[in-house]
Amino acid sequence: MEGPGKSLARDLDAHAEGLRMTAHGALRQRAEALAGPLPDLLAEAEHLAQAVMLGAHGRRRAGMGDEFWQYRPARAGDPVRAIDWRRSAKSDAHFVREKEWQAAQAVLVWVDEAQSMNFASDKNLPTKADRARLLAMAISVLLIRGGERVALVSLGTPPRSSQLQLLRIAQALSDETEAADYGAPVIRIMPPHSRAVFVSDFLGDLAAFEEQLTRAADRGVKGVLYQVLDPQEEAFPFDGRTIFQSVGGTLEHETLKAGDLRARYLERLAERKARLQDLARAVDWQYTCHHTGGSAQSALLWLYGAIERRR
Repeated sequence: MEGPGKSLARDLDAHAEGLRMTAHGALRQRAEALAGPLPDLLAEAEHLAQAVMLGAHGRRRAGMGDEFWQYRPARAGDPVRAIDWRRSAKSDAHFVREKEWQAAQAVLVWVDEAQSMNFASDKNLPTKADRARLLAMAISVLLIRGGERVALVSLGTPPRSSQLQLLRIAQALSDETEAADYGAPVIRIMPPHSRAVFVSDFLGDLAAFEEQLTRAADRGVKGVLYQVLDPQEEAFPFDGRTIFQSVGGTLEHETLKAGDLRARYLERLAERKARLQDLARAVDWQYTCHHTGGSAQSALLWLYGAIERRR
């Protein structure tokens, strides 16, 4: 027979367990509510990022840290306690065991949200916006998991390194926004000596990009101009009567002989690419052009390598 004390204790334990289950259920519901609205962008980006081997992030140099970096010959002024006697015993010289100091870098990512990015010439191709968002999300995954701090320019918040930051970036990239036909970055937070990635079709006025690049250069920011184009925009496969209209519908041009415009169009496109390359070279950035018909994995590999080289 059970006494009143034991019965009360059992009831209290059951009540506490019920509270724990309720709290766990509420937490799970909040987590599912947060992740639920996110499309497949984050999962697709993480899958793409897994295909890229993570390199060493940050700037390695000797300093206070936990990971071994290198041995170096002892110099005058080195304290005796810094000498690695086991390594020194293998030779006639004294060696100091240096550890690694890694400075997390800040990386700013701007993705063009303009209407022009919503173009795809074929239903089997992603829009320029879809490819740009995927690459921006995947590079954010790689960088944050490598210990870097990342900020999406449209969020207007400082660079951070956390899983929550990835969720914020995924949510922001998934939100539908009203935008003009062509876009340009407006960066309010630009940490000195950080890195930046501008992803756009760069088909609008380049003056705004030049202004931002000049401002970035003044603050020692290095980065990448990553142009995303649809294959049709590169080839101009039009002939005969054609109506050209901007995605936003604000610009329109009709011609009866589209083929006659091909040479001039391709010349103008080549001039624009050359101008972007010149702008990038002037501020020690890198530039490339990617087509949505190409491999997203190859694009990410190039982008990741370019960011690493901008240290």
